[in-house]
Amino acid sequence: MAKVLVTGGAGFIGANFIRQLINSEKDYQIVNLDKLTYAGNLENLRDQENSPDYQFIQGDIADPVIVERACEGVDFIVNFAAETHVDRSIGDPADFLKTDIFGVFVLLEAARKIKVRRFIQISTDEVYGEAGAVPSTEESALNPKSPYAASKAGGDRLAYSYWTTYRTPVVITRCTNNYGPYQYPEKMVSLFVTNALEDRPLPVYGDGRNTRDWIYVADHGKVIEKLMWEPEVEGEVFNLGSGREVSVLEMAGTILKVLGKPDSLINFVADRPGHVVRHAVNTNKLRKKLNWRPGFDFDQAIIETIKWYQDHPEWWQPIKTANSGSITAANISRGS
Repeated sequence: MAKVLVTGGAGFIGANFIRQLINSEKDYQIVNLDKLTYAGNLENLRDQENSPDYQFIQGDIADPVIVERACEGVDFIVNFAAETHVDRSIGDPADFLKTDIFGVFVLLEAARKIKVRRFIQISTDEVYGEAGAVPSTEESALNPKSPYAASKAGGDRLAYSYWTTYRTPVVITRCTNNYGPYQYPEKMVSLFVTNALEDRPLPVYGDGRNTRDWIYVADHGKVIEKLMWEPEVEGEVFNLGSGREVSVLEMAGTILKVLGKPDSLINFVADRPGHVVRHAVNTNKLRKKLNWRPGFDFDQAIIETIKWYQDHPEWWQPIKTANSGSITAANISRGS
């Protein structure tokens, strides 16, 4: 049995990943380390809390004492823990630097000491900045356009330095926008769906033509599990995406159409500073190395995602009610 430390496991992608490991053919013992900031939600894994192979520890990845305790006997570390909301980073970058850079340092130090089998650093395609006419490759320059993206680039490169300096077995992934169940409803898809269900406006920055590559969260998780075990990938960076680019306006229209809501719910708002026009990544390296292709078709998976929020108002309504003052606009660049 392999013991896996999943940081940020009470969040959207982390919780879906833990659920995937629990249902995997392999046997895992899982430690979920999460600070439980506003986007962390233990309801995401409530049905697993009594499992003998699942342990939750509340704590900050920037706290060396807690990290050391969480790492006892661990074989793999998968670091999802991060401050992720671009808009929040523009207003107050300090927490992003602490978590996304210093927190990564604390985890890497622990990983180096216990000699983990693999450390997966979950980065983001945001580190590239604008993709331009050609999707970003792993060799593209890093030109982050927000404090969030810059902090993730810092953690990304720090992780790589631990491979080159200490031979800590690090693998770095740069994923595009995720969508799926249990996504905190300040992110674009979950915000748009839940707003539409409440007949509230869908806030669209600028003209809504900004495009993103969208990947279903379960596809993301399957790649991470493969990279935990794949030989000879230490020190490598892998782009991860579906290859399906969708504009913000198209996404809003799709959601409204599926729910039978009028286009009049689309509300154009002032664009935000440093807004990236296009995020897109070249995933040839990953596809060749893992012989991987996305398992979920966007057109079907987005319908299933919308239906999940339709069927689970008991999950998202309390969140929106409790945070009505802070969930006011879409973070249209991230799906994490």
